[in-house]
Amino acid sequence: MSSTRKIIDLRSRPSFLHDFYGATPGTKEYEVAKWLNRRVGSKHDEHFVRSHTLEGFVAEVRESGITTAVVVGRDTPSLSISNDRIKEITAPHKELIGKASVDPQTHGIKAVLAEIERATKQLGLRGINVEPGFGNPAVPADDPQFLPVYDACAQLGLPVFIMSGPTTPNFEHTDPAPIGRIARQFPNLNIVVYHGCYPYVNEIIGVAFRYENVNLVPDMYIFQPGSNLYVEAANTFLRDQLLFATSYPFRAMRQTVDDFLNLGFNEEVLDKVLYQNAERVLNLS
Repeated sequence: MSSTRKIIDLRSRPSFLHDFYGATPGTKEYEVAKWLNRRVGSKHDEHFVRSHTLEGFVAEVRESGITTAVVVGRDTPSLSISNDRIKEITAPHKELIGKASVDPQTHGIKAVLAEIERATKQLGLRGINVEPGFGNPAVPADDPQFLPVYDACAQLGLPVFIMSGPTTPNFEHTDPAPIGRIARQFPNLNIVVYHGCYPYVNEIIGVAFRYENVNLVPDMYIFQPGSNLYVEAANTFLRDQLLFATSYPFRAMRQTVDDFLNLGFNEEVLDKVLYQNAERVLNLS
């Protein structure tokens, strides 16, 4: 069933990008990548070694039934992968789309606003990723330092992707309330919430109920206890606001596709959550 559907994976990273993604066997980071895979249900905790090369990563995408994988970089005080590197990886392959990352804390807002323009207009990357909860210091998503980023994205018609979830160092920064405040302040901004603010599932669904510009990507956490509410909501009012992602390399691609199709989504909403909502958010159509 997975191979006959169009599928856009909205969060994917080849492991060769950084030790954080399991690039180097024998390191502490490699063991953490294996641990996280086990925690979210990967049947094989070292599946990601195939993406120690770009060719292996692209082959994995093709064989998984995924039509397009969105490669996400990072820009945090502890881990930065340049937007030029993301462009370099994705440009030669029709199966890959790149997304830019910025950090106003580290670089200052003037440099970040210039980078948003460069990364999207010159490099052709398809949106802006921010990770306030991984800052130094970690801050909520609506911290004043990040508001000019959201304003710029709204004006340029770019989606903004906000990191959330239980791997943030300070759990309070997974609280969905700041997402609601951003959505209210920037009603024309397409907001995409990575990890779906898990485990605050009911709360973020409430935010998305109120604000139609909030899109949820539970990715690997949609298989965790309590996440059935994402599916229940998608089968009703959330059908245009839920999107698929594997969060590779922290969950296996093909297994995630197969598991996702068995979660209980109504047939009439599957194409929306698998690719149509992503096409709209990324302005692909």
